[in-house]
Amino acid sequence: MKFDFKLNDCKPFVAPRDVNSNKGDFGYIGILGGCDMYSGAIKLANLSSASIRSGSGVTRLIIPKSIVSSVTPYLLEATVFPLEDTDSHIIFSPANINKALEKIKALAIGMGWGQAEDNEKILEYILNNYSIPVVIDADGLNTLSKMDNKILLNTKCKVILTPHLKEFERLSKISIEKIKKNLIKYAEEYAKTNKVILLLKGHTTIVTDGEETYCIEKGGSGMATAGSGDVLSGIIVGMLGSHEPQVKLVSACAYINGLAGEIAEEKYTDIAMKASDTIECIPEAIKVIRNA
Repeated sequence: MKFDFKLNDCKPFVAPRDVNSNKGDFGYIGILGGCDMYSGAIKLANLSSASIRSGSGVTRLIIPKSIVSSVTPYLLEATVFPLEDTDSHIIFSPANINKALEKIKALAIGMGWGQAEDNEKILEYILNNYSIPVVIDADGLNTLSKMDNKILLNTKCKVILTPHLKEFERLSKISIEKIKKNLIKYAEEYAKTNKVILLLKGHTTIVTDGEETYCIEKGGSGMATAGSGDVLSGIIVGMLGSHEPQVKLVSACAYINGLAGEIAEEKYTDIAMKASDTIECIPEAIKVIRNA
């Protein structure tokens, strides 16, 4: 069943916190990605900053050891966990992955990851051995598209996929032309068949698990800039530090992202705004929702 997601639907997810709270109450979340060619220092910083602005207790950036020096100048509040790599691509090591994911309540994976043989092994290991919410985006989606979909059916993780149309074409093996004719139908079918929450990006964002579907019409043309998708993934994984993974939560994250983008566009114009402006406006978006 399809619903339009509205401002008031976000309220339960941005309620004021107990004054006696501590960082542990809001979760250790992880962001795994990066390589030398696509180190995306600012990209990774945007992800971590968005997750912190969205309420994570602690954000841990899990990246190849060789790109730490290029990323850390852009980080303030996030912590860094370097992993051994070859040619800046993370080496598959179950022991190292287990250390990196200690205490992690939710994980985002794939941003700036590039394409490497061990990426499939890393993603497969996490999906087979963990039971945490996992947000897969960017090169994580490209990696997943090469793998057997049975891994999604067998995982104990709650998987959230955040593709744009081209990435969804790769995942679903359905042409963009066909998908465009019935976006909701194909999104719902894929989500239900593969037991995931699917967030299909577009002018109208669709969030579905195949049973419950929300459409979010929020944002503006100023968000059509590099890094906007990373901000959304950061918001989702940040929220997952203290909320259960569900369609309404992911929809609320998409709404907050769009509202913050609208506020940023009003400040900086649709031409001049950049992805980090959306992050800076997340607090204002939360205030708007709380005061509605």
